[in-house]
Amino acid sequence: MADKSAKYRIEIQQMMFVSGETQAESASAETTSIIEEIVRQQVIEILSQCTAQAARRGVRSISTDDLIFLIRHDKAKVSRLRTFLSWKDVRKNVKDSDDKGGGDADFAAGEDPAAGVLGGGGPVADGGKKNKKNKVGLPWEVSSFYNETVPEREDEEDEDEEDMNYATLQRLKKADERTKNMTREEYVSWSECRQASFTFRKGKRFKEWAGFGIVTDSKPNDDIVDILGFLTFEIVQTLTEEALKVKEAEDSYKRESGGEIQTHKRKRERGLFDPPEEGRNPIEPRHVRESFRRLQHRSKKGTAMRNFNTSLNRTTLKLI
Repeated sequence: MADKSAKYRIEIQQMMFVSGETQAESASAETTSIIEEIVRQQVIEILSQCTAQAARRGVRSISTDDLIFLIRHDKAKVSRLRTFLSWKDVRKNVKDSDDKGGGDADFAAGEDPAAGVLGGGGPVADGGKKNKKNKVGLPWEVSSFYNETVPEREDEEDEDEEDMNYATLQRLKKADERTKNMTREEYVSWSECRQASFTFRKGKRFKEWAGFGIVTDSKPNDDIVDILGFLTFEIVQTLTEEALKVKEAEDSYKRESGGEIQTHKRKRERGLFDPPEEGRNPIEPRHVRESFRRLQHRSKKGTAMRNFNTSLNRTTLKLI
């Protein structure tokens, strides 16, 4: 029986499908309900920690820097988020320029569609510089301590971007392997699933679901909602990828122990809308629970800070 309190079942099914699940509708209602509850707990924990950080700064409203600060140790995720915010700023500037009636002149300023957004009637060369995709700065970076910064070279690539590119290439490689045999209709369906979001055109529902006004008194702006939408997609993707690893290990153990008879009746290439093959069942709730348990595992680096005390300690929820 479906959980009536679940609000994002379809979106979670689509996100799981993009992350490696068999079909967009294969995840059961119980599985999606567990994932939705995990994501909601993660969002509440994020808002709670951001509110505490804002209180230390002497303000009530949380900022985008508070959100990014919580995931600062995951360099690849931070870099992807900074790229997301940079392109969002470019699109916003282009839209503002079009609203002012200067869209045609701006697009003629250079190869970059965002070129000339800020310029009114200035030189073309200046427009290209002004509307270059800006890098989102963070207050805890060393470069933010100085008023003047070293100009960036176009061919320069920092370590964070290298980490991001490696992680992104791995995911793109998996996506390419899944989509290379799809028909046009199947790929259109795949692309629609990639647009699934907790927040896009669902801002009011998301704020009620996440506990804005209860967990935090801060009124979120569009950037904060968009960042939370980005992070919720990442959480579902990480949970699904880890659950698939758990399921793969379980299936491998069953094959080795003889607990499951494997048959090979079909060898043809499978399509997107074909039924799951034998032995390719969807993720079950136990796989999601085990993946969450693994992702909550903490390293023993902080043991010395507790005087090597092995007794139970109350810890906060680890962010995925």
